[in-house]
Amino acid sequence: MLGWDFRTWGSIVRSLCLDARHSEALSLFHLCLKSYEAFKPDHTVIAAILKSCSALLAPKLGRAVHSYVVKQGHIFCQVTNKGLLNMYAKCSMLDDCLKLFAQLTHRDSVTWNIVLSGFSGSKKCDPDVMRIFKMMHTRSKKCDPDVMRIFKMMHTSGEAMPNSISVVTVIPVFTRLGYLNAGLCVHTYVIKSGFEQDTLVGNALVSMYAKCGLVSREAYAVFDDIVHKDVVSWNAMIAGLAENGLVEDAFLLFSSMLKGPMQPNYATIANILPVCASFDKSVAYRCGRQIHSYVQQWSELSADISVCNALISFYLKIGLMREAKALFWTMDSRDLVTWNTLVAGYTSNGEWLKALHLFGNLLSLETLLPDPVTMVSILPVCAQLKNMQVGKQIHAYIFRRPFLFYDTAVGNALISFYTKCGYTEEAYYTFSMIPRKDLISWNSIFDAFGEKRHHSKFIDLLHWMLRLRIRPDSVTMLTIIRFSVSLSRVEKVKEIHNYSIRTGSLLSDTALTVGNAILDAYSKCGNMEYANKMFQNLSEKRNLVTCNSLISGYVGLGSHHDANIIFSGMSETDLTTWNLMVRVYAENDCPEQALKLFHALQARGMKPDMVTIMSLLPVCTQMASVHLLSQCHGYIIRSFLKDLHLEVALLDAYAKCGLIGHAYKIFQLSADKDLVMFTAMIGGYAMHGMSEKALRIFSHMLKLGIQPDHIIFTSILSACSHTGRVDEGLKIFYSIEELHGMKPTLVHYACVVDLLARGGRISEAYSLANSLPIEVNANLWGTLLGACKTHHEVELGRIVANQLFKIEANNIGNYIVLSNLFAADARWDGMIQRSKWSESMADWRWTNERESMLTKGNEDEDFKGDSGSRRGFGLAFNF
Repeated sequence: MLGWDFRTWGSIVRSLCLDARHSEALSLFHLCLKSYEAFKPDHTVIAAILKSCSALLAPKLGRAVHSYVVKQGHIFCQVTNKGLLNMYAKCSMLDDCLKLFAQLTHRDSVTWNIVLSGFSGSKKCDPDVMRIFKMMHTRSKKCDPDVMRIFKMMHTSGEAMPNSISVVTVIPVFTRLGYLNAGLCVHTYVIKSGFEQDTLVGNALVSMYAKCGLVSREAYAVFDDIVHKDVVSWNAMIAGLAENGLVEDAFLLFSSMLKGPMQPNYATIANILPVCASFDKSVAYRCGRQIHSYVQQWSELSADISVCNALISFYLKIGLMREAKALFWTMDSRDLVTWNTLVAGYTSNGEWLKALHLFGNLLSLETLLPDPVTMVSILPVCAQLKNMQVGKQIHAYIFRRPFLFYDTAVGNALISFYTKCGYTEEAYYTFSMIPRKDLISWNSIFDAFGEKRHHSKFIDLLHWMLRLRIRPDSVTMLTIIRFSVSLSRVEKVKEIHNYSIRTGSLLSDTALTVGNAILDAYSKCGNMEYANKMFQNLSEKRNLVTCNSLISGYVGLGSHHDANIIFSGMSETDLTTWNLMVRVYAENDCPEQALKLFHALQARGMKPDMVTIMSLLPVCTQMASVHLLSQCHGYIIRSFLKDLHLEVALLDAYAKCGLIGHAYKIFQLSADKDLVMFTAMIGGYAMHGMSEKALRIFSHMLKLGIQPDHIIFTSILSACSHTGRVDEGLKIFYSIEELHGMKPTLVHYACVVDLLARGGRISEAYSLANSLPIEVNANLWGTLLGACKTHHEVELGRIVANQLFKIEANNIGNYIVLSNLFAADARWDGMIQRSKWSESMADWRWTNERESMLTKGNEDEDFKGDSGSRRGFGLAFNF
């Protein structure tokens, strides 16, 4: 080895570079320079070493070589300079690349193309690519200001004309920027320069026109003009048709390709399989299977991982999990895309546990590490399963790996995971740790704190985002609107409405979505005046959702007349519309109209759903129609409408129609009994005076570990009261606080007072009423007064009446009850006195009502005359 001359060492370095043994080449080069001062590599060795620096993305070594080149006087060597330019371009050191380029005295097409290629690799430098290309093309000092700024750093020789490589480099930049006019100018230059039959140029133009939406004519015309079409030509045209929604044309072109001499490659298969997946399932399966069979005939395709990944993705998209799994496990080698594809497939098909198991298999591999795509796919699985343990383990795994921890999409997925599991504080902590928050991050955290109980936190976050001058998108706006509705704060809805007007959100592509949400918010807050104004403003953009939202508002207010006006003017309706109309009539004691609408929707060929039946069940109870109720029940069974809320509504309807046995059968057959169902069953027994059975159901519920609430305690106490089970009722009442840690409400106290009173224990009832920790209302004293009448407790009745009159002095009914109490005990003096009071009260009430009506009439007249105030209101919130 010592006998070798330095030329031999140079040859070895070049050979290592050519064999892609770049690290060895650089090590040997460094050793030679360090150990032998006489070692003077020529320009070919320098160029090879610079190529290795580019391949290893080693800009520091490249800079060192550049210094060596300057010291050795190789700065005027064109081969060396091109190597340096290429190294800086490939290592994304674009400022250095441009600086060196400006220092060159001679620039040919290759030199210009190296610089163009370097800048085109960075999307941030797209405008620079355009300026450089224009400089190269114009070869003139008469350039626009942007070009002049770059010209100041460069010599003005410009002797090179753009060639086909220049065109191919710059066209994708125009495409990315959407500069179709610039692309058309380049196409003109291509025709003038005679490049139109060049395959590379043709492929680039096909792709440009396709991505700009001009696929049917322009892209096809360029494709036809390519004399020597290669596989890239076909792929560009097929992909262009598919991207523009012309899937049938894309498949026909693929079929034509198969009939010719050109063999599809991995990219062709990857392009055509999503096209097949877009067809109907039977057609998609048939086409996909044919392509799969074709792939198996060619070993280079069947062994290609990207082809197998495309096939797995295809099978998953059409819901064929078994085929996807079979292909996955028969693959000789799998990359991370393969694993990610199947994990995402399990997730999208609802097979959560299988997705989690497959993720575990991936973690056990030493050759592959999960990437951000993996995490974004698996975290929703943990959220669906509410598996906090595994979710936190994944979070810890992410925390230990910076490339995952600093990924914004992964952070957003973690926020969503904690939010869906109900851990808002953890969601906020994760949000605060994201270094580069995007709008999805903000929307995710708003979703976490979008409930009423997080009111202050939500507002603080919103102010924080606005201080950072981050503009909300339509998703943010919808979240804020939902939050305002949860607070029932119409002024907050007005604020977001005002903001939408000022920012032009009601004029953008999402205007109708935001507008409908604002209208719906006004409706839910009960402000139908503003809802109507919003409805009028959307007159030119209205859709079905707009009308349904307004009808829903009238349903909430019980205004079936106004709802019917909107309904009658609709040119298009859906099942939601009809359900709302059935509901508004059913809830406002108009069963005949509700039933008429129900028959009308069926006549239109609409199939009633769960909401329809739930709206119709109150009609059955109002009409006491067991026949109609049985028909509804039969329809539920035939249509397989399985829903716990529907079962509860049906149970309640049977109880109210007197068929308590049928109600109990529904209760027995329900597999997932919750608190609401137990409450309905106990309420049904209470309604029928079957307190023993109600107590038995209540006891069974407690044994199951279901925690009672205030409503069920009211039902069970009412059941005990109506059947005189005083001791059982008192025991349950005292258990509210002692066993269940809940404070009894005024309703509970009223039930116990009624319980004691009905049981003849009037004095205890009065003592309880007097000792209540909360203020007693008129209903409770009225209940006690009625009990005094029933049990002839005249003196106590007088005392109770005095308490009642302090609260409700103008209720004539109370005086009548007391008079009847005196009359039943032959206390005529008291009856006469109370009768006089009643008469004077009636006179006083009539006088006050008359004065009130007259005053109201005058106020109405005054209001009608106050046009200025009404105009002011319009200006305060101008639609």
